Amino acid sequence: MIGEWLIGILIVLGAVVCVISVFGLIRLPDVYLRSHAATKSATMGVLFILFGGFLYFWLFENHISIKLLLGIVFVFITSPVAGHLNGRAAYRSGVSLWKGSVQDDLKAERKRVKGQAGEKSGSV
Repeated sequence: MIGEWLIGILIVLGAVVCVISVFGLIRLPDVYLRSHAATKSATMGVLFILFGGFLYFWLFENHISIKLLLGIVFVFITSPVAGHLNGRAAYRSGVSLWKGSVQDDLKAERKRVKGQAGEKSGSV
């Protein structure tokens, strides 16, 4: 009985977190905040759902699903990394931050890299 409730709560919680992620994708103003919403909350939502499925097979079918465990590990590792790389690519390609952003930690580095690229191209 407790296992059924735990599995149900995990799956419903995962679905709710995924829905919150969708609202973040629709409502947030720039690509960086949308990427954050997609990777963080969707990752947690999918992990809750996969873990609920894993518990179901383990407790009720007496079967430990290696495929679900691998899915949990790979989603946990790859989704945040992909979100980070998408944000980094957007920043490097010049996508501007939202006007309400208060801090740009990479601004000085970006100017330094542009200055070095200008020096190299000007000296040839």
